[in-house]
Amino acid sequence: MGELIFLKLGGSLITEKSVRETARREVIERAAREVKEALGEGAFRLLLGHGSGSFGHYPARKYGVHKGLKEEWWGFAETGAVAARLNRLVTDIFLGTGVPVISFQPSASARCRGGELIHLEIEPIGEALAQGLVPLVYGDVAFDEEQGSAIISTEEIFAYLSSHLLPQRIILAGEVEGVYAGDPEVDPEARLLERISPADLPQLEGVLAGSPTVDVTGGMLGKVRIMCRIVERQPSLEVRFISGKEEGFIKRVLLHPRARLGTVLRA
Repeated sequence: MGELIFLKLGGSLITEKSVRETARREVIERAAREVKEALGEGAFRLLLGHGSGSFGHYPARKYGVHKGLKEEWWGFAETGAVAARLNRLVTDIFLGTGVPVISFQPSASARCRGGELIHLEIEPIGEALAQGLVPLVYGDVAFDEEQGSAIISTEEIFAYLSSHLLPQRIILAGEVEGVYAGDPEVDPEARLLERISPADLPQLEGVLAGSPTVDVTGGMLGKVRIMCRIVERQPSLEVRFISGKEEGFIKRVLLHPRARLGTVLRA
């Protein structure tokens, strides 16, 4: 059936993160075309995810959904609705391009404890993959047994799904070229790290920049921490951070695992 790949389109890539609820439609359309072409030329199965960017992060921060809600739940409903709005757009664009995506709303089955995802329905996603469909998940709200509410990032969903579905590769396509020793938007001398491992995490925590815009899921450092956790659990897995802004990069990495692009994270 071919290898299983998880691909995330970052919120900073597919939205204008500094402008509330503003999608980069042309970027989503180009990504959809590249995925369509890669699926036609390659022999792999794909699970797709996307971030919430300027859609979900703003209401989540305004109402403190990620910190936990106990009484006033309007912010939970609003954040979930806004995240779903972006997902509807992504779904429609990919379907219109000919990619057989089927969207799975994480909050419909997700359960957290202390901000950590502890349950998500796996079987329907596995069945979708078995039938040649492309499951699509996204950052969403979730009920939490301890703090009431939580936000689950696409990376956290990938971490949970990976232990059950066992992908061979995870690709995170964002706005920047990969993982830098610093913030390339502030420091033009910041160096791109071509290869990192979980053993490097203590050093990386001292130099990795957070998100310069509104992000309740921890920015780049949060992403690297979660991916390191996955790789420690599944040493054969490879994670690659790439730029989705450059035309052809997504297709190239999907089809060519050894393409010299971005940052590779391996055990």
